[in-house]
Amino acid sequence: MPIYMLNDQLIFPRADLAEEESGILAVGGDLSVPRLLLAYRQGIFPWYDEAHSPILWHSPAWRMVLPPDRLHVSRSLKKGMRRAPYTLRYNTAFSEVLRYCAGVPRPGQDGTWLNDDMRAAYQQLHRAGHAHSAEAWDGDRLVGGLYGVTLGGTFFGESMFALAPNASKIVFVTLVQKLAAAGYSLVDCQVHTEHLSTFGAVEWPRHRFQSALAVALTQAPDPVWPSTDDASDSTDADS
Repeated sequence: MPIYMLNDQLIFPRADLAEEESGILAVGGDLSVPRLLLAYRQGIFPWYDEAHSPILWHSPAWRMVLPPDRLHVSRSLKKGMRRAPYTLRYNTAFSEVLRYCAGVPRPGQDGTWLNDDMRAAYQQLHRAGHAHSAEAWDGDRLVGGLYGVTLGGTFFGESMFALAPNASKIVFVTLVQKLAAAGYSLVDCQVHTEHLSTFGAVEWPRHRFQSALAVALTQAPDPVWPSTDDASDSTDADS
């Protein structure tokens, strides 16, 4: 299948036209807020390396997905959550979460793709109210977190990091539980990792993901995220 070259026009080819093996659909364009939102609404996301290559837009043939009500939490992690000293907050350190996600290795992921341009783009999405962070704090130290994009009843998970035992796992589990309670129907994990599969995430074929996404985009879940950086939604990790 061809890989499409984008120009200044705000448009993407159909997601099902992506190259089968790599999932690459298009190259070029920009990382403006309108283009990113259009991409996410169509099940497309940017992903490229640090070597200043053109922007690559992906739509994998198989999509890693976690319906929030299908979350699995192991017995050992439940025990760890009860013992962990972390306080969980939302949208209080978005820039720091991005920085750590870019630099801290995570199971099954490579942080090198989160370059300066990508971080600036997600900062713009955050200021526009579409990108959010969830964070684990040990006192005044940020020890774990993740960030992603929300549209309708979908949370598009982007990246996570941990600097302390179970920190990112606890953030992820607590957030997914919160999303489920608020009425979200879809957590997009993008590509397969064994780490995510332990939480119940599974691979769906593209057509199934696109159908579920179309429904989720029409939903209006209850508020989850504080509206500004200085607002916090703190909760103990064992609550």
